[in-house]
Amino acid sequence: MYEKHRFAMELAHVSRAWRAELDRRLVSTGLSQARWMVLLHLIRNEGTPPTQRELADLIGIESPTLARTLDTLEGMNMVQRQSCGEDRRIKRVLLTEEAREIASEIEEISRQLRSEVFNGIADEDIELCQHVFQRVLGNLAAAAR
Repeated sequence: MYEKHRFAMELAHVSRAWRAELDRRLVSTGLSQARWMVLLHLIRNEGTPPTQRELADLIGIESPTLARTLDTLEGMNMVQRQSCGEDRRIKRVLLTEEAREIASEIEEISRQLRSEVFNGIADEDIELCQHVFQRVLGNLAAAAR
């Protein structure tokens, strides 16, 4: 039982440490973590721009929290919200041309950190961890029902 508790604590620690290091490396952008996270997810999903709800799920935050961040980024001319089809309440979030360069820089810094973090770790080990994480997430989703 103790090992499962330790696993959960270490998982949380890894997540916080990874974000903190990425935040440290991105300080020169002048963007808060909430803002660069949005740009990072948008550059990664540029082929099919996500809806606000999808973007909130990708980032792991609530929609009202994301809406405030998007309001700020819109004011900075970094994102725009576009009505989606017939239901104008659903908005897709797109990067503006002005934000593309900084979003690409954020993605490159993120890619470099990922490369350093996974140095010396076999692909098979990463795949096993992903399998475990998916099972844990599935169990959490089932518990929430």
